[in-house]
Amino acid sequence: MVHVRFEGRSYDVAERQINIKTGMNDTQVKERLAQYFDVHRDRLSDYIIDRPQNGDLIVRPEAVYG
Repeated sequence: MVHVRFEGRSYDVAERQINIKTGMNDTQVKERLAQYFDVHRDRLSDYIIDRPQNGDLIVRPEAVYG
């Protein structure tokens, strides 16, 4: 499962929906998500991809503190 926080909304997307394979790097994952959301890939350039041990992906905006 890919958990995405994009433009203030949360989405849960199955890997097969966006054709994500095990071992893809962050750039490849962001490109697939940009296609899914029908936006330019630059819109996701500052996003962080967390990879917890359970195999899911968490895609979120970079946290800015202070």
